[in-house]
Amino acid sequence: MADIPSGLLEACVVVGAASDKLREVHQSHQQGKIKELPLLGAEVLQVHAPPFVTKESASSENQGHAPAFSRVQRRRSFIKKKKERAGIANGETAKGSDGGGGTTTEDISVPKDLDLIALPQLCFPGGLQIASEQREDSYHYLVFTDVFGNRTHAVVVQYYRPIQFFQDGGHQNGHRSSSKSSRLYTAYGICVISKYPYYNALRDCLSCLLTQLKPSWMGDFEERVKEFSAKLALVPIPPPGQLHVVFNLRPLQIGLPSREDKDRPAVDLDLHLPFLCFRPRQLLQIITSLLTEQRVVLLSCDWARLTLLAESLMLFIHPLVWQHPFVPILSHQMLDFLMAPTAYLMGCHLHHYEEVAAEVAAETDDLILVNIDDGTVSSSWSDGIDLPDVPLAAAECFITRVEGLQVHYDLEVCHLGAGTEVNERRAQRKQWQRKLNTHIQNITLELIVNIFREVHDHLNYEHRVFNSEEFFRSREQADQPFYKKFSLQVLDTHIFHSFLRDRLNRKMDAFTRMELSTRTEAYRLRSMTESPRRPTMQELARKYTSPESRLSKRLGASLPNLGESGGSLVGPLRQTSFKNIQVDSGMKSPQSPVRFFKLPEFPPPLAYHYVQNYYQEMITLLGKAISGAASEDSSLLARYHYLRGFVNTVAGKRLDALEDFQNLYKTDTDIFPGELVNALVDSLQEGEQVLADRRPEIKRLISQVKRDHERERARHVDEGVKRFQLPKKHMQLEDFVRHVQESGIVKDQGTIHRLFEALTVECCKSSLGWHGGGSAVKAPSQSIFYLDSNLEGQQKQVDPEIFRVFYTFWKETEAEAKEVALPASALEHLEANECVFKLSSSVKTSHGVGKIAMTQRRLFLLTEGRPGYMEVTKFRDIEEVKISSAPFLLLRIPSLKIKTTLRKETFEVNLKSEVDLWHLMVKEMWAGRKMADDHKDPQYMQQALTNALLMDAVVGCLQSQKAIFAATKLAHFDRMKLEVPLMVPKTTSETLKHKINPSLDLTSPQAVDVLLYTPGQLGVSSDSEGDGNPKLWCALSDGKVVVFDATSWSMQQNQVQVGTSRVNCMLGVDRQQVWIGSQDSVIYIISTRSMSCNKQLTDHRSEVTGLSLGERSEKYSPKVAYSCSAEGAVIVWDVSTLKVRKQFRVSCDRLQSVQLCNGTLWCCARDCIMEVWKNGMLHRKISLPEQLCGSPTAFSSLLLYHEREQLWTACIDVGELCVWHLREPTKPFQRIQLPDCAGVTCLIKVKNQIWVGGRGWSSGKSRGKIYVVDAQRHTVEKELVAHTDCVQALCSAEDRYVLSGAAREDGKIAIWKVE
Repeated sequence: MADIPSGLLEACVVVGAASDKLREVHQSHQQGKIKELPLLGAEVLQVHAPPFVTKESASSENQGHAPAFSRVQRRRSFIKKKKERAGIANGETAKGSDGGGGTTTEDISVPKDLDLIALPQLCFPGGLQIASEQREDSYHYLVFTDVFGNRTHAVVVQYYRPIQFFQDGGHQNGHRSSSKSSRLYTAYGICVISKYPYYNALRDCLSCLLTQLKPSWMGDFEERVKEFSAKLALVPIPPPGQLHVVFNLRPLQIGLPSREDKDRPAVDLDLHLPFLCFRPRQLLQIITSLLTEQRVVLLSCDWARLTLLAESLMLFIHPLVWQHPFVPILSHQMLDFLMAPTAYLMGCHLHHYEEVAAEVAAETDDLILVNIDDGTVSSSWSDGIDLPDVPLAAAECFITRVEGLQVHYDLEVCHLGAGTEVNERRAQRKQWQRKLNTHIQNITLELIVNIFREVHDHLNYEHRVFNSEEFFRSREQADQPFYKKFSLQVLDTHIFHSFLRDRLNRKMDAFTRMELSTRTEAYRLRSMTESPRRPTMQELARKYTSPESRLSKRLGASLPNLGESGGSLVGPLRQTSFKNIQVDSGMKSPQSPVRFFKLPEFPPPLAYHYVQNYYQEMITLLGKAISGAASEDSSLLARYHYLRGFVNTVAGKRLDALEDFQNLYKTDTDIFPGELVNALVDSLQEGEQVLADRRPEIKRLISQVKRDHERERARHVDEGVKRFQLPKKHMQLEDFVRHVQESGIVKDQGTIHRLFEALTVECCKSSLGWHGGGSAVKAPSQSIFYLDSNLEGQQKQVDPEIFRVFYTFWKETEAEAKEVALPASALEHLEANECVFKLSSSVKTSHGVGKIAMTQRRLFLLTEGRPGYMEVTKFRDIEEVKISSAPFLLLRIPSLKIKTTLRKETFEVNLKSEVDLWHLMVKEMWAGRKMADDHKDPQYMQQALTNALLMDAVVGCLQSQKAIFAATKLAHFDRMKLEVPLMVPKTTSETLKHKINPSLDLTSPQAVDVLLYTPGQLGVSSDSEGDGNPKLWCALSDGKVVVFDATSWSMQQNQVQVGTSRVNCMLGVDRQQVWIGSQDSVIYIISTRSMSCNKQLTDHRSEVTGLSLGERSEKYSPKVAYSCSAEGAVIVWDVSTLKVRKQFRVSCDRLQSVQLCNGTLWCCARDCIMEVWKNGMLHRKISLPEQLCGSPTAFSSLLLYHEREQLWTACIDVGELCVWHLREPTKPFQRIQLPDCAGVTCLIKVKNQIWVGGRGWSSGKSRGKIYVVDAQRHTVEKELVAHTDCVQALCSAEDRYVLSGAAREDGKIAIWKVE
């Protein structure tokens, strides 16, 4: 069977001095032979580890063996086994205390990760000191790390007992002794080890144990420790979320806080302790030393502080994970660990400071010495600290937040009276600490987000590449020393490498959530374009203001007064002052109320049947909690089911455990314990397997788990992170595409293909004999070569040197753009989000001497002498562009003439050798602007801009006679305008409002499979999770769902992944959830607040094809939803509980959708349309119209027009609509022909119109078409053509707009005005 999941306790170890050593010291002391009491070596005396009871031990007891608490019960006592082995070695036979001939002890099974050799040193890191008087109990904390980086945690208490030896040689540590003056005390260390970092809880548990041990006899010591250990082994660990576990361990009530989410450890320590020891700037130094992977040594005279500070620091750098040795406590025998040649975080006693600073540092590199007691940070080699400063803006934000913390509990409770109930006061203190810990975690997470906010801009997800050099160059000059470690040596920096891997895996963790929630609207709008990176006018203006007023835009919306105005990119720059920051602003996240589950009172923990009764009582209590929880609170229900599944597992009730874990699909899949469930499935016995087959929900879970397991085994995912490197070999097209995408220059494959043609254009010319012959002649630029000149279809390749020159030219152009100095007059005339992309050399123009500058919107002249600004033209106003020549003495200077619609005179500029390039660029920008305006698609302009800049780089890198001809390969839009003028029909132009590209972040267009519009919510606070704006949900291929803010049409969520299969349907069930039906037979449920998918409905057996909301007969009647799958299954769901209310099956050929009308269900299949009663009985059936019966077509969609009692149908390959009477649907009473239509895919009703999406012909080409049909007159009012591929999805935005999505070749979403 698989390993039973661990409870709170992993092991309990008792450490102390050996009896013979104590006797020797005691006798010497009695005889006055020693003046100073010595330090003794500690050793392991007892080890207690679960399982403490088994089913086999219970059956043995029933056969006459000793009861559970007798002195001869089966023990797991390490010291007893040790003595027996010694006796056997001397030829003696071990005997029981009752004089019997046998022993009931068994072989000791010590946890595999427990190092008993080093443990005594760590339990007594300063040595075991014999004392002449009673000392106070002392606690400290330990962390053990295995070779895989897994950590185990421990709490140690040292407490003293008096030593007494009787005349017969017996040893008794008790209360009776001869003379008080001669009494000696020895320390015992009790170490409780757990897989979980519950430091406060385990400390409280040991405090409760000491109240029992101190008044007891030494003879009862081992028994009490064993019972204590067995009780802790019964305590389950709470799942991630808001459910905490509490239990009574007299005299205290002890709580186990849950993890905030599955990616974070539990926090059961006081995170404000570092802020009591260090000032904020010193904390930043310590965090910097960890992020840059230094050798860090913590020092304190209090052993407890070392681990608590070290663990706090680990939480402060989350989600970055420390990958190096982590040993918060080193005993004096372990100081040689500090000689390790790698980065580490270790701790030792303060009296070793001089030794560490001098001797250890002399043998190793520089050490960072952190003195916790004095609150200082120093270097072992110099007075100062050679650490880079944290980026200025992030540091200032952190310091301001910390200054606003309230870290003194006494100030919080000074208005309260003295409580008489200790547990009540403890609960009050824990509640305060929990809130403070959450606030501190938010502050430190914000620090990490602000430091690494723009990392994702330099990632290539497809090829898993991080462009470290570009990330480094994009940092502020003063911040670059800090980032140098991360960017230039990223592959050598393990902590950052792991962080990058999570970003490339699109991990939705706390970092990602905060980064997304604090993005400014300006950033979201900028991310909607593919423009190469250039500083905007607003950023240039900030560049020339004081540092205080431009304190890093990279903080996003983290600080309330650092962002741009929400809806516009244009506006006055705001001055920033940190004095006015409200500490809570920008970091508020709704905290779910904490719930507590109290465990039953502990049973006698060493008897099997008592333990089983305890588990059963716990299962009963959890069942009552599940029944009493509100069905809407699915998150709490999930935690109860998880906990009950855990208890059922340890109780041996595997099938019940699987049923509980199955319920997590409907409540919260984020906490689904995949490995545990897979182990449970593998451990099912034959009889249990038979029973599982009889329980459908468990059978489904088992098949799902096996499928997922097989999929994981078959899937090979490259989890590595590569740093971008320039190619070293010649590249064919495929390799060239990969390298360009990795470089971050451009993602679109079509553009890269044209760039490849441009860089290899001389290959085409030489193969045509353009170099004076029929053979292939190598071009002067060395950009191509032939594998074999005799082969047909010679393969073109790009030389790596040409790629290097091209890449360097591109990056130099980027750098030059950042250094452009514009006069104030230019900044006043340009829009805030405009960027200068190209600047000419100084030239003569018809309006004086100056430089021509190009932005994404216009051309303008920067006059010289007296710096000034003169607008040449906006691209949309250009009427003609041509190359001419201007007379200069006896010469003719090549010039460019630009004629605009707003000026009578022609603007002329003598560009000399640059004229051909500028001519190409301006014409491409002009063509792109015209297409963007005609098609209402701003992406055309962005693509034209990219093409123009690529032309510039191609000409710059080739430096040959054919460079201009090569650049013409990139004149995509200018060529389209010349070859096939794409005239947009007037009706389309008037109705079309805007177009957006949901595949912007991808390398090629993706089909828009489904669209869904969800209305906004009034009164939703902007600082709550999510917002109240309406949203557009767009399903792309392979389970990708992209979400847009429907007020600005900016992309709100890059990607929500729902499985890996095609999405067939979406439904806004209510304002909190969206249901998504997938081809993999699962209904995924997305929370509109958290924008995450953490629920699944898995009852369908084939692909889910349709979703529909039920009608509510009464106001308070339960809301229901209907879903259907391809094989004809229909399931009725209770929306609040997600339980199946009813299911039935209809007979048809591929059921495609369901709709409810007047109490009956209408089902659309390929071969028929059926009206079905709610109980599943067939009422009426409509077959294909007679004229279509012989053709290979099928129904594609239906529309119920309730007000007119009409049914509208459409077919896949037929360009007509059929209108039926709902009362007598024997045959259609109206057939509406759609002009030039080849088939219909979707229908929606908007006001008194029917909008029809499909495919047809326009200008002799197959295009996506939309028909607007008057529902009263049954006539086609409009014929709209804006997609180059079939229209696959339509949805209405509150009857104001209609949104259409097209297939893969187009991949765009069009927004249409409704009249």
